[in-house]
Amino acid sequence: MRASADTVRRILCVFPRYTSAFGTFEYSYPLTDGVQAFMPPQGLLLIAAYMPENWPVRFVDENIRPATVDDFEWAEAVFVSGMHIQRHQMNDICRRAHAYDLPVAIGGPSVSACPDYYPAFDYLHIGELGDATDELIGRLSRDPSRPEAQVVLKTVNRLDMTSFPLPAYELAELKRYFLGSIQYSSGCPYQCEFCDIPGLYGRNPRIKSPEQITAELDKLLECGIRGSVYFVDDNFIGNRKAALELLPHLIEWQKKTGFVLRLSCEATLNIAKRPEILAGMREAFFCTVFCGIETPDPVALKAIHKDHNMMVPIMESIRTINSYGLEVVSGIILGLDTDKPETGEHLLEFIEASQIPLLTINLLQALPKTPLWDRLARENRLIEDEGRESNVDFRMPYDEVVDTWRKCMGVAYEPAKLLQRYEYQIQNTAPNQVKRPPQKATRENVRLGLVMLRNIFWKVGILGDYKREFWKFALRRLARGEIEHLIASMIVAHHLIMFARAASRGRQNASNYSIRLREASVPAE
Repeated sequence: MRASADTVRRILCVFPRYTSAFGTFEYSYPLTDGVQAFMPPQGLLLIAAYMPENWPVRFVDENIRPATVDDFEWAEAVFVSGMHIQRHQMNDICRRAHAYDLPVAIGGPSVSACPDYYPAFDYLHIGELGDATDELIGRLSRDPSRPEAQVVLKTVNRLDMTSFPLPAYELAELKRYFLGSIQYSSGCPYQCEFCDIPGLYGRNPRIKSPEQITAELDKLLECGIRGSVYFVDDNFIGNRKAALELLPHLIEWQKKTGFVLRLSCEATLNIAKRPEILAGMREAFFCTVFCGIETPDPVALKAIHKDHNMMVPIMESIRTINSYGLEVVSGIILGLDTDKPETGEHLLEFIEASQIPLLTINLLQALPKTPLWDRLARENRLIEDEGRESNVDFRMPYDEVVDTWRKCMGVAYEPAKLLQRYEYQIQNTAPNQVKRPPQKATRENVRLGLVMLRNIFWKVGILGDYKREFWKFALRRLARGEIEHLIASMIVAHHLIMFARAASRGRQNASNYSIRLREASVPAE
């Protein structure tokens, strides 16, 4: 049952900044019209909406602006949430809030997996929205001062997702985000060795109703989202029956709104075996699906318990998904126990054969609450050293693994090769997408398109150092009237090219989960 409180408390929700990473797309932002952050954080915006209706809530995403003196002086309590890679930044928010003697509560995936990472916080919220959340609200209602000792609140009874309120999107500056975000389900039935999702959220996916999802999409539009919305579910087809029930509602919503939003999601590669789901996704204007392919090596897939990637040959799966108008984005892991000296070359051959433009190539990182963590702990192969690219003691020499990663990043994202892969997608995948009606040429849409074209032409076509490759790609798009493809491809491609260059020179982390700091360390308590 949702908590209520007669006493009014002012709650400041602060989302920590990210360290530069492959998946935050910061090199894309200068090509847009004012984008400053990747996606609005679902967790904090949900918590903000769950507060008692009479409690004022202020939301700050420090990827857009830092929390100010005014924010802290206004607040009576501070809420923080984030992932392991934001650990130092979350501890820094706590330190700053304590300077104003404010109680600070932390929730989300990092603290739920590793409470010991956060010794200075006043309240640790372990687990999902539920009875622990109600207890936290009750405690703050009774007494907003800092407790004498840290209080740990663990969710035992989770709130059913059908009872979730609409996230407080109105508190976020949605036009400042690269993508919109929405959550339909939580949990995944698979147990991939490296993944912490089953340990944190369970193997039986829980879902929202289709009506909730369309209401959230309505609210996202109302609050200013534009372009694309990403379903942040751990696995969109974790509950295949539910996905099939949702898709007709999404199709009707898209028809009603004129297909104004492109949709994308994350799903296991065996989605290729479900043509009825792919057909519904096509009609709902899903354009991208992230698949954790991890490696093209069948021996390695079996070793990491990802056998479901082999239910259909990988290349056949990719072509099947493409045939429904869905571009595949792939997760790739280097540093697996089965890797060999030739693994990097085999990966580059796979990239060439698959024509996947965007692959998140990471070094293996062991996360708490995963079978991988447990196994490496037993083998004494976990390394605590923030100067390393990974906490795993690889079977291959460490320097060789890192060098392989840097080479793969450098070669995979050479401008000519990357833009050729986008050319392939435009020619072979995009024609299979649903034919949406012509978009209204509103003054805002025209202005937005012109601003992004101007930025792309100036920053890439004039000032950039891969002008020849760019203009070869761009002139073909212009000649064919493919302005939307030009903008969408180049905004992403530019980030990939620039990040990969920095990575191949050793100036970026080799894992999205790495806690190795590439910038000045923030002070933490």
